[in-house]
Amino acid sequence: MKFPSLGLLLALIALPQVSQAWWNEDWTSRKKVSIDTTITGADTKEPLIDFPVLIRLHPGNFSYFSEVNKDGNDIRMMADDKTPLKFQIEKFDGVNEMALVWVRQPNITPGANTDGFYMYYGNEDAPKPAAGNDVYSDDFVAVYHFSDETGPPQDATAYANHGDVTTAQPDPTGWIGGALKFAGSTSLNIKPAPSLAIDPLKGWTFAAWIKADQLVGDTYILNAVSGSNELALLTRNNLLIARYSVNGQVLETAPADLGQPGQWHHVGLVLRADKVELFLDGANTSSVPVVAQAMNPQIILGASAAGGNFQGSIDEVQISKVQRHVDWMKLLHRSQSPDFMVTTMGQDESGEAGGGVNSFAVIVANVTIDGWIVIGLTMIMFVVAMIVMVVKIMVIGRTRKDNKAFMTAYDALESEDDIASLDREATEEERALQDSEFLTAVLGSHDHYQSSPLYQLYHTGIREIKKRVKAAKGQTSLTPESINVIRVMLDSILVREGQKLNSNLVLLTIAIAGGPFLGLLGTVVGVMITFAVIAASGNVDINSIAPGIAAALLATVAGLAVAIPALFAYNYLLVQIKDIQADMRVFADEFLAMLEEKAVEHLGGSKS
Repeated sequence: MKFPSLGLLLALIALPQVSQAWWNEDWTSRKKVSIDTTITGADTKEPLIDFPVLIRLHPGNFSYFSEVNKDGNDIRMMADDKTPLKFQIEKFDGVNEMALVWVRQPNITPGANTDGFYMYYGNEDAPKPAAGNDVYSDDFVAVYHFSDETGPPQDATAYANHGDVTTAQPDPTGWIGGALKFAGSTSLNIKPAPSLAIDPLKGWTFAAWIKADQLVGDTYILNAVSGSNELALLTRNNLLIARYSVNGQVLETAPADLGQPGQWHHVGLVLRADKVELFLDGANTSSVPVVAQAMNPQIILGASAAGGNFQGSIDEVQISKVQRHVDWMKLLHRSQSPDFMVTTMGQDESGEAGGGVNSFAVIVANVTIDGWIVIGLTMIMFVVAMIVMVVKIMVIGRTRKDNKAFMTAYDALESEDDIASLDREATEEERALQDSEFLTAVLGSHDHYQSSPLYQLYHTGIREIKKRVKAAKGQTSLTPESINVIRVMLDSILVREGQKLNSNLVLLTIAIAGGPFLGLLGTVVGVMITFAVIAASGNVDINSIAPGIAAALLATVAGLAVAIPALFAYNYLLVQIKDIQADMRVFADEFLAMLEEKAVEHLGGSKS
């Protein structure tokens, strides 16, 4: 009874996994995106509701930019085959193969794997998606990507709290797309608005990425001012501090060390009813007790009303009118940093295959230019090796057939017959083809053993004896010197016929030895390029590494595909040629011995 159960279990394991039903047949392709927050840990296990997840697309994890419409307007995010997700495309560059997409994830459990979603693409007639500002829930009151090349920064939320006129310049080398560059004398003002007001009962949260060019004195990243009240995030030399001032009382958190200038850091503060918390790179470094007051502040980024201008770049500012808990801030840092694998990209799936994955298509799509060069060279070697194999097999087959026919005729000669009766001179056509064993075997005539090396030995021996009989003028025996000359001539034919049989076999040995090494070269270069792309993009999840490594290994497979058939064919041909050469040596010895015995008795000479 155990064996049927075991067989059933193995059969179930062998069945392909059932894929999620296809959402819309107008979209030809999709890609699974998984969310794994185990790397972030969890302090509260409180679910993260409506969290904006950043998806970075690059050649390391997405190889089909050419299949996506310009500006990515055919991209859709689906939780399943019926539930669309809200998303916003911050940047899509099909030419340089880079995209930044924010997806609103309804529910994420900290410190655990969360069911991911599907990214659909590949529909030339797709309608333009919505503006995308609903990717941020109502709790977000201002979000600035700083991807705008001209004009004041635009708020990505539905509140439209756009930045006021600023002299800060766009920085295309931001942490996430573009950033805003503060030169030490510039700032960004955000006018007061009801949506930006601070409710002590709900709290308030500020988060951003910063890269300081200089860390000298007090410089402000955030300064939210309402009358005499102030909420600020500032640097004091290389230290990060959160400050809360109310009714002339100034309260500051313990500082956090920013290290050396020129490094990107995720910074933030959370105002709660009873304290202000300071966050650096996702960690709650310190807090200070306060009694939160209602405020409707003017917000200044990069400076304060009294100066303290920040010198460096600020990117991805997010302001919420609620207090975010520790796990939110931790995931905010980790999910926006390419150093951590919060999101992983699955294989690309085709709608034509019912959601199945064409693994070979994924591998081919990820092959780099250098890989194609190596694969092209191995294919040339494969074609040459196949030609040599086919030609040699045909030639050896023809050689064996003509050898057999000649030996049948030769063995039928009776002692009283003229031993030279099988010999005749080659025609002009045969002489034209005799330098090519292949042309002789395929195009030449075979009515007189033209492809038989044994016949060539026989013909040479008869020709040499006829010369000597004619020169001997009736002499009935051959001198030892003549026999030695005939032996030398037969040995020369043995060598030349052996050279013809072994010709071009060196091309097979080149394929056997060179194919794997050439493929290995392509694999090593492909792996180097894959890791270089990963280093440049910062995405180190397995799904960004695996396609590139698999594509690189395709070069080694191509090299082995050349070497393995060539190895088998070479050894087979070598054995066949050795057998033919052995037959030639045996025939040459027997024929020479027979000639010595018969001398000129049956060569048409007369005894006088």
